[in-house]
Amino acid sequence: MGAAQIVFLVGLASLIVAMALRKNVMIPAVLATFATALAYSGSVPNAIMSVFRATITSGTALFEIFIVIAAVTSMLAAMRAIGSDEVMVRPVSRWMVNGRVAYIVLFVFTYFLSLFFWPTPALALIGAVLLPAAIKVGLPPLGAAVVLAISGQGMSIASDYVIGLAPSISASGAGVPADDIADRALVISLIVGITAAVLAYFLTVRRRMRTDAVPGTDPIGGTGHPPGGVGGTPAGPAAGFAPSPEVAVSPTATDVLDEELPGFEDDGTRITDRPTLTRAWAIGVPAAFVAVLVYMLAGRFTDLVPWEDGAGASLVGGTAIILMALVTVTSRRSDALEFCATHFIDGLSYAFKAMGIILPVAGFVYIGIPDYSGAILGLDDDTTGPAFLFDTVERVQPYIPDNGVFVALSMLFIGMAVGLDGSGWAGLPLTGGLAAALAPQSGMDTATLAAIAQNGATWTGGGTLVIWSSLVVVAGFCRIPVAELVRHLVVPVMAGLLLATGAAVVIW
Repeated sequence: MGAAQIVFLVGLASLIVAMALRKNVMIPAVLATFATALAYSGSVPNAIMSVFRATITSGTALFEIFIVIAAVTSMLAAMRAIGSDEVMVRPVSRWMVNGRVAYIVLFVFTYFLSLFFWPTPALALIGAVLLPAAIKVGLPPLGAAVVLAISGQGMSIASDYVIGLAPSISASGAGVPADDIADRALVISLIVGITAAVLAYFLTVRRRMRTDAVPGTDPIGGTGHPPGGVGGTPAGPAAGFAPSPEVAVSPTATDVLDEELPGFEDDGTRITDRPTLTRAWAIGVPAAFVAVLVYMLAGRFTDLVPWEDGAGASLVGGTAIILMALVTVTSRRSDALEFCATHFIDGLSYAFKAMGIILPVAGFVYIGIPDYSGAILGLDDDTTGPAFLFDTVERVQPYIPDNGVFVALSMLFIGMAVGLDGSGWAGLPLTGGLAAALAPQSGMDTATLAAIAQNGATWTGGGTLVIWSSLVVVAGFCRIPVAELVRHLVVPVMAGLLLATGAAVVIW
């Protein structure tokens, strides 16, 4: 084992330790990239340049992610400006006739809304409209938080089936089609989510269910834009309902995120108020995305329409940009050009704040993968780059049991370990690379192992199992301590992950 490979492994271990300690991993990633390049080339200037080239290489590979996030966020900003976001979800509140039905409605609707709009922006809509209605008919705040976390922060983002960014990140390290990972991750996430939701209901929610309405609630939401942070995290009693006296407020709820999602004036009001236009786009936007989903499914599973691997992100992103422009033009005719640009710039800013940390981390992981390492280390185009990650796995393969179940469980726990950083996605290039290296010996395919690790990482850090993740947004909306929420999620989610991993070994 060469010096560069040893340095790479030490750097890899430092990243995992930093994630486990809840520390930011940028400095370990940058230092590890520099040290690995220095050990390989023996040149300090080249090592310095390799740090920059690693970030550029990862940015080139992952830039699509940032654009799609910006597109969807800018579209939601345009809808939010005219109130279409709330009108879009308000009819669902009428389906909530009691606490049990509200639990199911929140589970289903949060899942589908988060698939298209991502959990945190979707939570702004749910918290303002659906959550108060659910509380009113008897669903306890803890029960609402549990189902929102399982469905949105866990199940939807673990597969990211519609937008397809998580599978794309995993595929960048695994070297397999992103659609293959997405298909498997969808099945695994559904097994985990349904199992966790059922267990959580019987273990936690059912015995806390109220049979009467909670005083002080408003079935359609008392505030269209709760003050506080991204997603409407309340700074006081907001989110459309007053907490019952026995519900403790999470002390971190007011500091979840320090930026407003785009689409509001400084005072939190709507930019315009045109009811007919608001209703039209409240219907038109979801109808457009339903059409997109139908086209995607037809392309993936039939020959009726042309389809290419990874086209889902482009289709969703392009649709979102067009819808953003149409909504803005129809609502702000005189200054539409300026507001379109503002919405998109705000979306880009939100995307880089949410995902920017992935770039240096992915850059370090890529230095161990031959498809990227040559460019990072400044090698000639016809020179094959080193494969530090794969070579290491090959060296330890004789000591790894030749058993698919063991390898699948190992990938699950590795994914959970990298998800401890609180995002769940920073380590996906790593888990993808490990899946590619371990697949030949285990008898399982790379896409399945990558999907298992992706679920482990996103269910942990995306998140449902760590209190320093976006789970605190859910706790803030429901006005409960985030630590209590995690305590009630651990058993259902872990049971679901173990069951789904076993099912993946049997199915694939």
